[in-house]
Amino acid sequence: MGRLLLYLPWCAASLLLVALVACALLSTAGWVVVLIWLATGALAFHRPTESALARHLLDLRYPTPRERSRLEPVWREVTARAGVDGRAYELWIQDSEAINAVAAAGHIVSVTGYSLEHLPSDHLAAVLAHELGHHVGGHAWSSLLGEWYSAPARIAWAVVRWLARHGLRIGRRRGGFVALVLVLAVGSVLVALALSYWFVPLVLVVAPYPMAALARQAELRADRYAAALGFGPMLAEVLHTMQRGESDAERRRLVAADSGCGGAASMAGATGRARSGRPIMIDKLLSTHPDYHTRLHHLAPYLARWR
Repeated sequence: MGRLLLYLPWCAASLLLVALVACALLSTAGWVVVLIWLATGALAFHRPTESALARHLLDLRYPTPRERSRLEPVWREVTARAGVDGRAYELWIQDSEAINAVAAAGHIVSVTGYSLEHLPSDHLAAVLAHELGHHVGGHAWSSLLGEWYSAPARIAWAVVRWLARHGLRIGRRRGGFVALVLVLAVGSVLVALALSYWFVPLVLVVAPYPMAALARQAELRADRYAAALGFGPMLAEVLHTMQRGESDAERRRLVAADSGCGGAASMAGATGRARSGRPIMIDKLLSTHPDYHTRLHHLAPYLARWR
């Protein structure tokens, strides 16, 4: 519920945008379009729509008979411990060479092919228990609804940013005066929108930070859910494995950058800014997953019980 509440400003901006566009194109009939758009959120709980989402948006696939024979017994063990009907969920596979799993929509649980092939059964159970925790906690469907109803505002904001960057790039090529005109034109539009709809810039600037913080809390809750089912030590070992894998990949990236760009510049880029180009602190605040140290720290009380 907290996640849905944080999505409300984005959803309000989307509703405003859809209403303005629909009514401008269709006059009074535009409200029919708005009502239809509002009703489409129910598709989040429609099984065929979930399957289409898994296949075409998340790039998942159904497990082969061999994969199913490996996956289903582990899933049954997890859901039996949790007292949950495992048949209510669909198991999918993601073709990836990484340890990962996803809880999506209302009933989808997927693991990567690498996880299925290389993780021991108890470690695979810990990963599945974490994803079950997302479903039981309502994290998956609330994220889907929030992302769906905020999509128009997010797309519009992405278009505005693209136009601003593209305009500045053209302006630099053709002279400073053109760049000044473009900046003033884009700026005047943004100021007009900010004065008319003051909550829109507030949402764009402020909302991503508490939303990311709540997503990190959801990850910790899913970890605790898996640990409470008795999978704490196994989940901690999986997290250690993932941490080592990312550390090795980062070292290889730094070595490649150092050999190609010079040591001083590469070291400054690695320590001062994240790979996205933003400062590392901003990236941490916008991250939807806690770092491994934080996750392991929160699992520590559950690990002590098993010693």
